[in-house]
Amino acid sequence: MRIWRSHELGNPLDVLALEEDDAPEPGPGQVQIETRAVGLTFPDVLSCRGEYQVPTRLPYTPGGETAGTVTALGEGVDGLEVGAAVAVLGGGLREVNVAAAGSVFPYPTDSLSPAQAAAVPVNYGTAWYALHDRARVQAGETVLITGAAGGTGTACLQLALAAGAVPIAVVGGDEKAGLVRSLGVEHVVDHRETPDWVDTVRSMSGGGVDVCFDAVGGDAYQKARRCMAWDGRLLIIGFVGGIADAPTNHILLKNYSVVGVHWGASLMRDPSAIARQMGEVMALAEQGAVSPPLYPPFAFEDAAQALQDLADRKVYGKAVVEL
Repeated sequence: MRIWRSHELGNPLDVLALEEDDAPEPGPGQVQIETRAVGLTFPDVLSCRGEYQVPTRLPYTPGGETAGTVTALGEGVDGLEVGAAVAVLGGGLREVNVAAAGSVFPYPTDSLSPAQAAAVPVNYGTAWYALHDRARVQAGETVLITGAAGGTGTACLQLALAAGAVPIAVVGGDEKAGLVRSLGVEHVVDHRETPDWVDTVRSMSGGGVDVCFDAVGGDAYQKARRCMAWDGRLLIIGFVGGIADAPTNHILLKNYSVVGVHWGASLMRDPSAIARQMGEVMALAEQGAVSPPLYPPFAFEDAAQALQDLADRKVYGKAVVEL
C-alpha cells in the first residue's frame, strides 16, 4: 500500500514523502478499513512542524480522521460488519488503515459522501463538545465564531443552527462570506472590510454574544472578548493567529467565563463520550442538518500540497484527500 510519511520535522511540502509499505492487519478489538477519504486539520500541519501540544513521533503520517469501507474485523469486534461504510477517528494518509473499533462509526451514505464523512470526526466532535459539553448552549443564544469558514468553524455554524442558536460568523473575503451564507447564516462579518468588528458584532447580537467559539486566538481573541455578554462563555479552541494574553480584570468586570476546549484530552479521560457525540452528529447528518462543506478535494498524490495549502490558509471549508 501507499502511505505518506515524514522522517523529520518541517513544513508539510518539505518533509512529507509518498512511500510503499505492507498493509496493516487488524488485531484484537481492531478494524481494517480500505481508505476512501482522509480529512486534514491544522493540527496535522503543526504536528508536521513539531509545534503541536502533543509531541510528534517520527516517522509521522498526517490525517486524524478517515472514511472508508470495513474490509476485516479483529477478534472480539461486535456491532460492525465487513462492507460497512464508516467514519474513523484516527487512521490517516494510508491506502489501508486499522483503528480501534470504538473509534469507528457507520455513517448515513444517503446523506454523506465518503469525503464528507471524513470531515466529521475531529471538526464536528470538537464543535459538539465545545457547544454542548463546555458551553451548554441554549436555543436562542448568540454564538460568535471566529475563523468561521474553516473546517471547525463551519462545523460549529451547522451545530449552532441545529441547536436553535443564532450564529455570527467572522470570515475574511467574499468567497468565505458566501460559503457561510450558503449554510443559512444571516449574520456575517468580513474582517477584511471591517477590521475593527467589535461594534458590528455587538449590534448584531443585541449588546453582546452569549457564546464565542474562538479558533483563531491572537488579535481575534482580543476583539472577541470585547464582544462578550454578561455571563457569556468564551471558548478557547485554537491559536492559528497566535496565543493571546487574557486580561483577568476584563473577565471579572463583564462576568464571562473563559473555557478551555481540549476535545482530544477529554476523550482520554472519558473514552465512551465519543460514541455519544458521534451518535448525535450522525443523527443530525441523517436529518440533513450536518453536511460538511468541502474545499475541492485533493488527490491522494497531492496530499503534501493539501497540507501546505492548509498551512498557508488558502483553504476554506474542509480540506479532504480522496482515494
